Amino acid sequence: QVQLAESGGGLVQPGGSLRLSCAASGRFGRLLAMAWYRQAPGKQRELVARITYGGETTYTDSVKGRFTISRDDAKNMVSLQMNSLKAEVTAAYYCNVFDSRAGDFWGQGTQVTVSS
Repeated sequence: QVQLAESGGGLVQPGGSLRLSCAASGRFGRLLAMAWYRQAPGKQRELVARITYGGETTYTDSVKGRFTISRDDAKNMVSLQMNSLKAEVTAAYYCNVFDSRAGDFWGQGTQVTVSS
């Protein structure tokens, strides 16, 4: 099993920055993919960014150039640097990992609110 602990959410003004982090613990094999999803009230959960074990990254179009996903395999961590934040990114952000042995796991979520 994989446990995921997210941190870094909060309230920020438009144009500001936040950095989300997610640490994986427990028994697992290789974390083949690590990702961040978000879910705004009344909307479906959507992929924000994903990074593979090999370092390939994928971003949803609306965050390209503003968000950067990274991983530290020595610490079993994935981070999401979010810059130039806009109100429309307000949502609960969820860490997701796909483990080679045990499959898909989700964090509890951390709230990001962009408001003046």
